[in-house]
Amino acid sequence: TDGSMPEVAERIAQLSPDDPIANFEQKVLSADGTTRWYQWTNRAIFDNLGRLFEHQAVGRDITETKDLEAQVRQSQRLDSIGQLAAGIAHDYNNILTVIQGHASLISMGNRPPESVVKSAQQICLATEHASNLSRQLLVFSNRQAVHIKSIDLNVALNQLTKLLGRILTENIRLDLDLRKNLPDIEADRGMMEQIIFNLAANARDAMPDGGSLTITTTTEVIGPRSKRRHPEATAGRFVRVTVKDTGCGIAPEHQAKVFEPFFTTKGVGKGSGLGLATVYGIVKQHKGWIEIRSEPDAGTAFDIFLPAVDAKARRKEEAPQSPKSIRGTETVLLAEDEPVLRELIRSILEEFGYTVLENRSGVVALETWRENRDRIDILVTDLVMPDGLNGRELAQRILVDKPETEVVYISGYGADVVGKDLKLKQGENFLQKPFEPDALARIIRKRLDDAKRENARPDAEHRDPLPVESAV
Repeated sequence: TDGSMPEVAERIAQLSPDDPIANFEQKVLSADGTTRWYQWTNRAIFDNLGRLFEHQAVGRDITETKDLEAQVRQSQRLDSIGQLAAGIAHDYNNILTVIQGHASLISMGNRPPESVVKSAQQICLATEHASNLSRQLLVFSNRQAVHIKSIDLNVALNQLTKLLGRILTENIRLDLDLRKNLPDIEADRGMMEQIIFNLAANARDAMPDGGSLTITTTTEVIGPRSKRRHPEATAGRFVRVTVKDTGCGIAPEHQAKVFEPFFTTKGVGKGSGLGLATVYGIVKQHKGWIEIRSEPDAGTAFDIFLPAVDAKARRKEEAPQSPKSIRGTETVLLAEDEPVLRELIRSILEEFGYTVLENRSGVVALETWRENRDRIDILVTDLVMPDGLNGRELAQRILVDKPETEVVYISGYGADVVGKDLKLKQGENFLQKPFEPDALARIIRKRLDDAKRENARPDAEHRDPLPVESAV
């Protein structure tokens, strides 16, 4: 700790009978070249004449504490940014739904000119690209729907090899070092692939002159008394995925910012700054954490920790059955607080033959329900609405009054965020914005047809309404 003692001596010299104790923190360059933090407690004892009789200086190495505090502050900062990103994505999705919906209606019209159809198709294509950006924001902010099932990460990585070859340049060698008998993880496979793609693309850009990219899997057990390397680390058994490159590395002053959305060290037009932010968001959604090891000109390694599961049981998802026709003549009660989006949904449903009773809020929709309950077949409602009655509460009150009423929920957030304890499933009783017009018509038709088949069964029973007190 060369260089520390002069400052300590200077602080001691400043002590006086009126101020005999001084505590301060000091950043010191150690003999091995590493930076350490020390917390000093200085105490001086004076005689009755005010002369220094004795002094004490006790230094304690607090480097690890300072590092953890910095990581906690960074995690809190990322959470705040995530909340902002989610709000932006939610509003963004409303706008995209309007653009995409009207463009689709134009192309579905009665023989519009070819030039109009092509323009509408281009609008739809651009909207799809924009919605991908929105999805990445929601992933970062932990508000994107996750489809969890038990997966073998080794199998997924082996199957990704050819696709990764398209991302990497010819002068980059890809190596897989996968541990045998790796335990499963409970994860969204598509999101796991997104992690690897994003990290591979990041590594490629860090190795313009070539190099190697190594992906390693192993297991690691972290005990309750294990030394915490990361503020989000927890005890348990984890699958660790390491993606390591031999590239230019990341400067120390940038490492704390790499997971922030839109932060990038790449040139203008060469990166959106969402790649690592998306990785961070996915890992956090899967109850894991990510660590970074990097030095300038010495490569970068990302260590991802995901909870392991013992069971190898794999869930099989049934393919949804699409109705033969998505047109109908039933009456739809619509509750949506965004005027342009509400008008679009009404136009879409009327285009498919439905009668629509539109409402600007849950409170107004409830009044409309009371006046028209006998002729309403299905409720289509945004989950997040103002005026004291959100979509879930509206549905609960309607189901109490008429349990056989069908409900379709829509939201700019993912199903697992806005309906954590509500059974929502994309394409069955939930649509995440933005959505295509025929997707809305299809889900409504399917709900109504399934209800008719269910009610036709001799042993059919009405569902129990959701408890009103469990509203979002």
